[in-house]
Amino acid sequence: MAERAGPAVELEVGDRTVRISNPDRVYFPARGETKLDLAKYYIAVGDGIVRALRDRPCMLHRFPTGVTGEKVHQKRLPRGAPDWVPTVRVHFPRYNRHADELCVAHVADVVWAVQMSTVEFHPWNSRAADTEKPDEWRIDLDPMPDATFDDVRRVAAIAHEVLDELGATGWPKTSGGSGMHVYVRIEPRWGFSDVRRAAHAFAREVGRRAGDLVDLTWWRKDRDPASIFVDYNQNARDHTIRSAYSVRGVPEAVVSTPIRWDEVADVDPRDCTIATVPARVAELGDLHAGIDDAVFVLDELLEWADRDARDTPDEEPPDLDDL
Repeated sequence: MAERAGPAVELEVGDRTVRISNPDRVYFPARGETKLDLAKYYIAVGDGIVRALRDRPCMLHRFPTGVTGEKVHQKRLPRGAPDWVPTVRVHFPRYNRHADELCVAHVADVVWAVQMSTVEFHPWNSRAADTEKPDEWRIDLDPMPDATFDDVRRVAAIAHEVLDELGATGWPKTSGGSGMHVYVRIEPRWGFSDVRRAAHAFAREVGRRAGDLVDLTWWRKDRDPASIFVDYNQNARDHTIRSAYSVRGVPEAVVSTPIRWDEVADVDPRDCTIATVPARVAELGDLHAGIDDAVFVLDELLEWADRDARDTPDEEPPDLDDL
């Protein structure tokens, strides 16, 4: 028998109205949250999700029947968008194709994407003004299968130490999974390859200080299964990760949640869900609210990258375009 998901409802989102069809359809079976609950969650964290996505090309992870069903990775804006939903055109050189991707400017854009069954938002680290010049450096602490979240915490502390020495402000968040992300605003002066080179130099310095806890071996299958990979490749062109405040497409509706550095030692990512994060934001505000005011320049990291290429050329990562 077909699911009965209830009549459509209309949500007033700022000065716009967004119609939500099938509002009672259960998207997250662990606690029974629905499509409407998801839309209301994104409204509740509206300032934060818009700050995380604003003006960035954004890939959508859509789940038309809920997170236990089919998952659709969508770069192009779904058909039927209102004329107020903004897009930005990006080029994919490998296939010589273009895509007009969602480019959020208003929380209603996010809620409309939910109407189109979007659960996860994966933005680029560059903006519409120049999609080829990132303004966000992403540090992705990716645990291998036998590593623990305590291992992630230890590497995060080392990353924080190195950032402080560089004079860079890092903005941590849970990943929505078993890892952790740290974002750094940068001047949009460099292309993706240079930002990736800088990120790799940073990862190597973290690895020197972390010893066997960090493994930067290129192929995942060759890494120590109890190690953390500091994934500099998330700064490559068209590589995206869940934004701050994005829900993850799992039954528990876990959220990639901004945290303070003093919370790293105690945070349990499983506690950050669409049921808990709105109250946290109401109490603490958006912990990434100052991110656009703390801009870092990559010059020193690029000097580290040049030094490493000169001293240990055999350890340089391959160009992703060559793979």
